Amino acid sequence: MTERRGLAASAPSAASSSSSSSSSDAPSGRPAPGRPRVHYAWVVAAVALVVLLGSAGFRSTPSLMMDALHNEFGWSLATISAATSVNLTLYGLTAPFAAALMDRFGVRLVVVCALLTISVGAGLTMLMRQPWQLILCWGVLVGLGSGSMAGAFATTITGRWFQARQGLVTGVLTAAGAAGNLVFLPVGAWLVEQHGWRSAVVVVSLAASAVAVPVLLLMRERPADLGLLPYGATEPPPAPVRDARALARTLRVLRDAARTRPFWLLASSFAICGATTAGLVGTHFIPAAHDHGMPVTTAASLLALIGLFDVLGTVFSGWLTDRVDSRLLLTVYYGLRGLSLFLLPQLLAGSLQPPILAFVVFYGLDWVATVPPTVALCRRHFGDDAPIVFGWVLAAHQIGAAVVAGLAGLARDALGNYDLTWYGAGVLCVIAVGLCLALRGGRPAGRVVPALS
Repeated sequence: MTERRGLAASAPSAASSSSSSSSSDAPSGRPAPGRPRVHYAWVVAAVALVVLLGSAGFRSTPSLMMDALHNEFGWSLATISAATSVNLTLYGLTAPFAAALMDRFGVRLVVVCALLTISVGAGLTMLMRQPWQLILCWGVLVGLGSGSMAGAFATTITGRWFQARQGLVTGVLTAAGAAGNLVFLPVGAWLVEQHGWRSAVVVVSLAASAVAVPVLLLMRERPADLGLLPYGATEPPPAPVRDARALARTLRVLRDAARTRPFWLLASSFAICGATTAGLVGTHFIPAAHDHGMPVTTAASLLALIGLFDVLGTVFSGWLTDRVDSRLLLTVYYGLRGLSLFLLPQLLAGSLQPPILAFVVFYGLDWVATVPPTVALCRRHFGDDAPIVFGWVLAAHQIGAAVVAGLAGLARDALGNYDLTWYGAGVLCVIAVGLCLALRGGRPAGRVVPALS
């Protein structure tokens, strides 16, 4: 297929090639003499990968500090989880507005500001003495910063720079979140255990500032800025429509999408995705394993190992999304996730055992494999507004995560264990299967989705 030829897929005709000028090479996307043969889309994707690696690592740090903060300040797990809930909520609610702001002010400016916000928020955490300060620093500032680099960022990059391989690139960028955990979780756990939790937040603050450097140096807004077509495109895309009212556009897209059935099915199922991953396992797996006698560093390493298999599962899911019905993929993913959560209470132990390792592999492959098919369904149903719509769907994801992160902390304080939360999460996955099965149809970009009756 022409859409999968790599660099510009439309070759000049024999007649035009004999009289072509250097300006004709740029629109075709074919490298001119002396121009690097690697399409710049891959450079932009690499920078986005670094940003998302860092963003995921920054968000994973609070789960490492829960026991340390409890021991130093005497705060309950529910209180500490409240900061995580605020972080997850703002992470989700910021995403759709960030997508519109990227259209209005540019990706580079928005991402650099977000990284500096994370750096300040993490740094100020070292000075806190009260729970509200944890909520302000890690909940509000880090939540706003990381939300500006959420899934809407990856969707914007793939939508602007790629026509071919969109599913695969979306899968790779999504997997960056898991890969970030591979780096930050073991290192962060070691820092917390050996040097205290403040050393971990110093590393986060410095790393956020460092990640801003490649964004400033290498990030570009659109292929047209370099005289290129998107990767795999055969003709120039429509000129972008710049809306000076980013807030108004974001709310308008939400209003229009909220009148459709597919939006609510996608948002509800993705809320369950967030509840069962970032909200429950991402926040509470380490303290839950510690309740069974497992050392924090071992539990953190297992969570990082989930991230390793998450990379493999998400990239493979992106590849599948280019070939298999996304609705079918989501149905299988949520079904398998629910099964694993039903079994988890019987698998946790004080040491590494084959059953818990099997859970780590199985759950890791499924962790955020849901993202590429969800993004593809947003594109199918909402066309050019897909990045902003996915931002709102991601907001539902994070609200689900925030609610369950808080409820799981309350359940642990009240019951003394997490068993009820694991079973409840399994039931939610069964509901998500039904939501995905109810999703029907699609449309070419530009047509109107029928409103809900």
